[in-house]
Amino acid sequence: MTSQQQRDALYRQIWAIANEVRGAVDGWDFKQFVLGALFYRFISENFTSYIEAGDPSVNYAKMPDGAIPEAVKIDAVKTKGYFIAPSQLFANVAASANSNDSLNTDLATIFKEIEGSANGHPSEEDIKGLFSDFDTTSNRLGNTVKEKNTRLAKVLKGVEQLPLKFEENHGDLFGDAYEFLISNYAANAGKSGGEFFTPQHVSKLIAQLAVHGQNSINKIYDPACGSGSLLLQATKHVDEHLIEEGYFGQEINYTTYNLARMNMFLHNINYDKFNIQNGNTLENPHFLHDKKFDAIVSNPPYSVRWAGSDDPTLINDDRFAPAGVLAPKSKADFAFVLHALHYLSARGRAAIVCFPGIFYRGGAEQKIRKYLVDSNVVETVIALAPNLFFGTTIAVNILVLAKNKSDTKIQFIDASGEEFFAKKTNTNEMTDVHVARIIELFASKDNVPHVAETVDHQRVLDADYNLSVSAYVEPKDTREQVNITQLNAELKTTVAKIDRLRGEIDTIVAEIEA
Repeated sequence: MTSQQQRDALYRQIWAIANEVRGAVDGWDFKQFVLGALFYRFISENFTSYIEAGDPSVNYAKMPDGAIPEAVKIDAVKTKGYFIAPSQLFANVAASANSNDSLNTDLATIFKEIEGSANGHPSEEDIKGLFSDFDTTSNRLGNTVKEKNTRLAKVLKGVEQLPLKFEENHGDLFGDAYEFLISNYAANAGKSGGEFFTPQHVSKLIAQLAVHGQNSINKIYDPACGSGSLLLQATKHVDEHLIEEGYFGQEINYTTYNLARMNMFLHNINYDKFNIQNGNTLENPHFLHDKKFDAIVSNPPYSVRWAGSDDPTLINDDRFAPAGVLAPKSKADFAFVLHALHYLSARGRAAIVCFPGIFYRGGAEQKIRKYLVDSNVVETVIALAPNLFFGTTIAVNILVLAKNKSDTKIQFIDASGEEFFAKKTNTNEMTDVHVARIIELFASKDNVPHVAETVDHQRVLDADYNLSVSAYVEPKDTREQVNITQLNAELKTTVAKIDRLRGEIDTIVAEIEA
């Protein structure tokens, strides 16, 4: 069995356990308990590995809580960001879960103390509230304390039996398992899931576009980071030491914000290498006064409402003022684009998933397109295939922005054809080969008939700043080619045959009548 087959088998087991422990509860509603338990197990094993430091004579889980010196606790919080006492480790709590009549209150206390261990330390904001969605009093666990404890024990025991060993793979499988679970929950949740999770194959493309050609990146940012999947894809395409200051993001949904922070830890990104904030990116942005970002990735919500012209201060906001107009109140798409552009460094690149309508509609959106084109920050527009995302069949676009273009041309790529995706049961999917092909086209800027066209600035002006790919890349004519000369010859032969048959019929009729 190959390593991929082993991993696929593990994923099937993980999903089977996740479905079993939730029982009759909807998977989307129950996800925080399974994901929270997986996170709890991970940080417990991670912390144990740190304390034991490879010394086989040390068994942290068997130590009494009182045997841990205060200096060790303080040092652990400074290094790992949190402290977990031996009795609070996942392994110890799970071992007695089935017989613990106060499991729900014990877990609530443990989570509170783990978070509280960071109070007064640099990691406080990164740890605070991490377990807030793992609500041990939730009615989703049952109506009575006994029912809650039974369901909690089932969750802990289910996660306990997952064949994941931190010391063997340094947590890689934990991160992959977490991403797999989030992906499946999102796929089964439909639209609500698609709002916070970008499928991995699309994330790969966006991340590679943003970091392409950069030997080092000061930091990477996602202004609508969801569960953090887009940010984490960058780790797979840039050596870790080349992202100097880490990963930054903002997310409006508190539950999803917690998922993103957990996701960072589960991918072995320490608290001092990420900064995820909760809040409304457009109306209460974080990191405004920080150094600009060399790489920005984003899949913001499509056509959501925002304050827009209802807030008279926004037109003077440094993010939106240069365009001279605000995105429509009912369609915030270009507000996210302008936000990202403002945060982009002079050498950086942003890759943003966009609703296709913003590239051809008139009004304020046309004026913003004019500003972007005339400012020479639009590098590429890529049209993707339909049905690549959860909860929507829309064929979205990717807008690539750069402030250091060497010319004034704009590239358009039509990656919606069947050579750029594979058909799955319910969705379409891009393989690594498809992603590599798009990156190759992006890097070369070569013209490819019916696929890619790099056009002069004037041509975009002549098209009234229409940035739709279809306006510049001529689709391949798939209609059947007809040879008129051959067709006329065939028709002439057919007519002659018909005339001959008519003559024969007339002769037969004449003989019968005689």
